[in-house]
Amino acid sequence: MRPDSVTHAWGKALKRAGLPSIRCHEIRHTHATLMLKAGVHPRVVMERLGHADIRTTSQTHSHVLPGLQEQAALAFEKGITGVTAEQAEAVG
Repeated sequence: MRPDSVTHAWGKALKRAGLPSIRCHEIRHTHATLMLKAGVHPRVVMERLGHADIRTTSQTHSHVLPGLQEQAALAFEKGITGVTAEQAEAVG
């Protein structure tokens, strides 16, 4: 198989679907970002992308990680108190 076969097939598929031109590599970043936002562990994302080091994954997709830190803090708080932030706000 020629190295550019996938690129050409991708371009044809986008054209048939009436979508704008998007590089395959951009879809790779989108895939990683969506996984991280969905709560997939960064180690799993790293393995799926084929990164040798988790730092590569976290540095490349660091724009997503601040929200993940907040989610982790809320999960930790719920684990300690048994109450979610929404439940605490509803009680007042």
